[in-house]
Amino acid sequence: MPRSIKGTITIEGEEVSVTNPDKLLWPEVGISKMIYLEKLTELSPYLLRYCHNRLLTTIRYPGGIHSKFFYQKNAPEPLPLYVKTILHENIRYVVMNNLPTLLWLGNLASIEFHPSLHFVGETLPCEWIIDLDPSVEDEPRIMEAALHVGEVLSSLGLSSVPKTSGATGVQIIVPVKYGVTFEQLRSIGHFVARYVTEKHPKLFTIERFKKDRGDKIYFDYLQHYAGKTLASPYTPRARVAASVSTPLTWEEVALDPHPAEFNLLNIGERLKVHGDLFQSVAPQSVELILKHLQNLSHS
Repeated sequence: MPRSIKGTITIEGEEVSVTNPDKLLWPEVGISKMIYLEKLTELSPYLLRYCHNRLLTTIRYPGGIHSKFFYQKNAPEPLPLYVKTILHENIRYVVMNNLPTLLWLGNLASIEFHPSLHFVGETLPCEWIIDLDPSVEDEPRIMEAALHVGEVLSSLGLSSVPKTSGATGVQIIVPVKYGVTFEQLRSIGHFVARYVTEKHPKLFTIERFKKDRGDKIYFDYLQHYAGKTLASPYTPRARVAASVSTPLTWEEVALDPHPAEFNLLNIGERLKVHGDLFQSVAPQSVELILKHLQNLSHS
């Protein structure tokens, strides 16, 4: 039996336990648990921003990314005093508002962070997210698809920021002014989805059942809803390259990068250069688009 090693690190005045620091979580790229905790610390100003005051689901890989994994919604016991939780629909969620909580979860081999799309105690969306989900494992057209959607959003007067999911897909995030509902954003999403599917029928589908999609990219406007989650910006993913869900510029998307290019080993340098690209777009109003859609439905 391998010897279990245990210690603590002090972060922001709190003691965080660290067990088995040499355990390889991403063996192909040599990332141990201790290196992972260092990378999470580097990511924390960005990752915490998009998990703050939201219901958090994590995916845990105790034996590393090639081992069994499980989704964790209920807060694991025992809970340190610095971890905040909230009861929502009979589930006690962790609310990841500080670095000690992030590192505590990291030590538990929480590799993926999937926050709710709304804040704790609220029902309105924090932003609008379009999820482009490939039907094949490695989709060479995913960036092309993202560009088409970005152009449609731009034609509607909306600025957006694309991000790799860190796995195979791309999400496009539109910061919106607070007050719009999930249903309203869903109606815009459906409109955009139908438009790009009709214009590029060999590329996009809105077919909900995976078995009926063929090799097309699913334009998922239904995932953006109360009770659903999506991979947070800057979350690591359980992929061989230790990829990270990373926002891109539209100029970068046009260069057709592969999601694996953005990973735990280089994300720190990238953030020093680009900062948080989501902060470059101010929340926008969608009222005119909603009025236009309402007029269309009545005509």
